[in-house]
Amino acid sequence: MDSVTFTILRYDPASGQAPHYQDYQVKITKPGMMILDGLNQIRWEQDGSLAYRRSCREGVCGSDGVNVNGVNMLTCVTHVEEVVKNGRLVIQPLPGLPLVKDLVVDLDDFLQKYFTVKPYLITRTPAPDKERLQSPAERKKLDGLYECILCACCSSSCPSYWADPRYLGPSALLNVWRFIEDSRDEGADERLDILDDHHASWRCHTILNCVEACPKGLNPTKAIAGIKKALVNRRF
Repeated sequence: MDSVTFTILRYDPASGQAPHYQDYQVKITKPGMMILDGLNQIRWEQDGSLAYRRSCREGVCGSDGVNVNGVNMLTCVTHVEEVVKNGRLVIQPLPGLPLVKDLVVDLDDFLQKYFTVKPYLITRTPAPDKERLQSPAERKKLDGLYECILCACCSSSCPSYWADPRYLGPSALLNVWRFIEDSRDEGADERLDILDDHHASWRCHTILNCVEACPKGLNPTKAIAGIKKALVNRRF
């Protein structure tokens, strides 16, 4: 495979044109070439007007989430040969989020929902002289929760998130469960007050798109099930 066609959704609000697709031929310059390498090749060698986000190139910053051939993913950690179909990649912005330009979406609402669930340690007892300790078993409960990089791939893959503008979404719910499960945290009740709402945990219908889309292999649906169980236990 010497080259791949990148079919990219283009949109520039300043141009007055409607969103449209544009094809680019991308040369495969090395084994294991990432999608981000192809986007960089287009921007640097063919069309400097192409807009997309990128930063660390290591799957840590979460800035380069896009939709490729119908699936949300990070361009910096996805090999072209893993997802190419019939010599083509169809690359679109993350669905369900306001489009700014080309592959760039507005994340303000997504991040505001994250901050709504108070994603930080809440404590009321006086701080100890040193650190707040956890046992290895208590620390292990956070595995699969703390690794979220806020790329929005999970939330923007969720039909409930598309349908309900007020739904907190799987990313925010995964992150709030990370703190509810933390043995050092004392803010579970105030967070559960926020989550006991039909725009929060009860809006999840266990579709599992979020699990498939997460580039870190996390399971937001399992976290949401934990929230629902905690709400039921608290009520009854």
